[in-house]
Amino acid sequence: MVRKIIRIDEEKCNGCGLCAEACHEGAIDIVDGKAKLMRENFCDGFGDCLPNCPTGAITFEEREAPAYDEAAVKKAQEAKKMEEMKHEHHERGCPGSRMMQFAHNEEDNSPVTTTNPVSRLAQWPCQIKLVPTQAPFFDGAKLLIAADCTAYAYANMHEEFMRGKVTIIGCPKLDAVDYTDKLTQIIRDNEIKSVTIVRMEVPCCGGLQRAAENALRNSGKFIPWQVVTISRDGRILD
Repeated sequence: MVRKIIRIDEEKCNGCGLCAEACHEGAIDIVDGKAKLMRENFCDGFGDCLPNCPTGAITFEEREAPAYDEAAVKKAQEAKKMEEMKHEHHERGCPGSRMMQFAHNEEDNSPVTTTNPVSRLAQWPCQIKLVPTQAPFFDGAKLLIAADCTAYAYANMHEEFMRGKVTIIGCPKLDAVDYTDKLTQIIRDNEIKSVTIVRMEVPCCGGLQRAAENALRNSGKFIPWQVVTISRDGRILD
């Protein structure tokens, strides 16, 4: 069948692997230092990989290609999830709940001298489970979807990420839910200008990112979006 599918220009590709990470369907691999579309039937043509490519090596094209096989994708995703769970068990527990202590010197522990810090939370409620799917504050909003822990790990969360945005938060591990349907409704049924996803580096936070990316896909809208990852000791990871 002729359908829309991605094309990777190997001349432009620098092998960074960001597209492979962004493709949750698992269609892309890095082979000999270059990104390659290895499983055409895993490519849904949505283009999660496009905004992550720093060299512009990925574009859309229409050509003869196998149909998107959602069942095969889900089977592969389940197999990958099981492999990750086995790895976590081998490592004696989930990395997200493994104990760590961070060393700070006395200067780090001294009070911050910033005068009159201001909360940038623009609405209530802010929990994904509690927030309505339609509300006036969503109209024309820049939407921040953040993992609960990010506000505690990253010191400048309010000024750097929350200011000027509508913030909704959640933890897929503790809430034990898939946020995809609710986030889809929020994005589809409101005039959202952009989406920023702020997550922790731990694997369980991947559930929040996947739900947001699936919601963007399911909404049928093309909205600018980005993912920011925070380390457990409070740094922005590249």
